[in-house]
Amino acid sequence: MKPIFSKLGIALSVAFSTVGIACAGTLPAGAPVQHVLLISVDGLHASDLDNFMRLHPASAIAKLAQQGIDYTNAHTVAPADSFPGLLALTTGGTPAVTGVYYDASYDRMLAAPSSDCSRRGTAVLYDETLDMAGTDGRETIDPAKLPRDPQRGCAPVYPHSYLRVNTIFEAIHDAGGYTAWTDKHPAYELVNGPSGRGVDDLFVPEIGANFEGLDHTDTGGITGSLARTEDYDGIKARAVLNEIDGLTHDGSRHVQVPNVFGLNLQAVNVAQKLYGYRDANGTLTPGVDRAIGYTDQLIGRMVDELARQHLRDRTLVIVTAKHGNGPIDPSRLDKIDERKLQKVIADAAPGALAQLTTDHGALIWLHDGSAAPKISAALRAHANALGIADVLNGDRLAMRFPAPAQDSRTPDIVVVSKDGVIFAKPDDGKLAEHGGFHDDDTAVALLVAGPQLANSGRRVTFPVSTTQVAPTILAALGLSPAELQAVVEEGTAVLPATNWVRSGQLAQAQQGDAPLGK
Repeated sequence: MKPIFSKLGIALSVAFSTVGIACAGTLPAGAPVQHVLLISVDGLHASDLDNFMRLHPASAIAKLAQQGIDYTNAHTVAPADSFPGLLALTTGGTPAVTGVYYDASYDRMLAAPSSDCSRRGTAVLYDETLDMAGTDGRETIDPAKLPRDPQRGCAPVYPHSYLRVNTIFEAIHDAGGYTAWTDKHPAYELVNGPSGRGVDDLFVPEIGANFEGLDHTDTGGITGSLARTEDYDGIKARAVLNEIDGLTHDGSRHVQVPNVFGLNLQAVNVAQKLYGYRDANGTLTPGVDRAIGYTDQLIGRMVDELARQHLRDRTLVIVTAKHGNGPIDPSRLDKIDERKLQKVIADAAPGALAQLTTDHGALIWLHDGSAAPKISAALRAHANALGIADVLNGDRLAMRFPAPAQDSRTPDIVVVSKDGVIFAKPDDGKLAEHGGFHDDDTAVALLVAGPQLANSGRRVTFPVSTTQVAPTILAALGLSPAELQAVVEEGTAVLPATNWVRSGQLAQAQQGDAPLGK
C-alpha cells in the first residue's frame, strides 16, 4: 500500500480496525432515513457558521441550511474537550454519566500502567502518548501505557472499556446496522463503546504525534500548519467518500454503505489557534475563513457523492462540533503559566496534587480529597493573579457532577478561568484553546439537514444540547432513543423540530407537486 501522506513529505501512521461485513437491511424499513452522516468540525461555533454563510451564500453549508434546521443556540457539554464533546454526540450523555471528563484525567480506582495493581489511583491519558508502531507499521495503542484495573485481574483498560455507557454505534450495530467512524488518534477507538465492537470500520490516523506543533519544537508537525492539516482532513474525507461508495474506508473491499458514519475535521480548530479572530464579534480572519472554506468543500464533496450514489434522499447530514475554541475576542487572550497553579496547590497542601489538567480552565484531582477546601480557598485567594473566575468544590461541584467521594473519576476541584485566560506553558503559541466552561468553548454549530425534514430552512433559537444529537440519530433510523443508556439516565430528548416528511410526500415535493413541510 502506498503511503497516503506522501504529499506532505512526512510519514503518517494509521490504525485500522478489523473490518467486518454486516448483514444489510435489518434496520426498520419504514424509518425516516437509512443513513446518518455525522460531521464534527472541531472549533466551529454557531457564529462561525452564520458569518461564513453570509459571506458565502452559495457554499455547500449554506445549501445544507436551506434543506435543514440550524440550531443557533446549541451548546456542547463542559468541560468542552474532544472526548466529552464526542461522547455527547455519540452517547447522549454528559461526563456525569459517561465517566469521561477529558482525554487526560484521573481514576482513584485504577492502577498505574505497567504496575502490579497494588496501589490504586492513576492518571488516565488517552491521547497520542499511547501510540506505538504496530506490526504493520501503523500507529496503534501500546497496552503497556494503559491504566490497569485491579478488579479485572490488573488488565489494561482500553478507552472503550473506560466508557460507562453505550454509544450510537453499539446500538445501531446491535440492531443489525453497519457502522463506521473516522477520527484523529488511535485512542478514539473509544467510540466502540464498552462492548468494544460498536464500529465495524474504524479509521483513526494519528494527527498529534508532534504535540500540537505550536511550541516551536517540531515545525514539521501536522497541526503546526493549516495546509498540512487540510491535507490530513482530506485523507479522512476520502475515507468517507469510499464508504459512501459502498467500500471500506481504504477502498479495498466492497461492503454496505454504513447506517451511521462520519468523521472529525481539524482545519478550523487549527486555524483558530494559529490565526484567531479579528474582533469580539467573531469576524473571520482570512485564515479561519480559508479553513471553513476548505471544510465546506469537503462537506460539499460528501453531499455530492451521496447524490451521485442516489443516497441523498435517504441520508440525514449533521454538521456540528465536539467543542469550540476561545477566546473569540483577541483582546481577552491572557496566558498564565500553569506552573503558577501548581505552586499555589503545592503551597496549600504539599503532595496533595494527583493530576492537574489545564487548558481554557483546569481540573484538579487530589490524592486526599480532604485537602480540597484548603486548596480551593488558596486558589480563590490568588484568583486575580491566576485569572480565576470561579472555583467549584464540595456541594457546588456535586450539583453539577457526582461527588468525588462517590465517583472515582470526578475532579476534586474545577477551576473556571476568566474569559480569555488559558493555562499553558510559557512558550505556547496558540491564540485559542478549548476545555473550559465558557460560551466560546461550548457554543457550537449544529446543522441538521436532509430532504426528509419537514421544517427545512428553519432556524431554532431555543437552547439545545449536542447530547440531543445521539437520540435524534437513533430516532431518524427508526430505533428507540431508549436504546442509549445515557439517554435513559439523563432523560435526553431528541432535537426539537425534527419532524419528518413521509416518503410519498417527499417524492411529490421533489417533482414540484407539493411543498415540503406542508
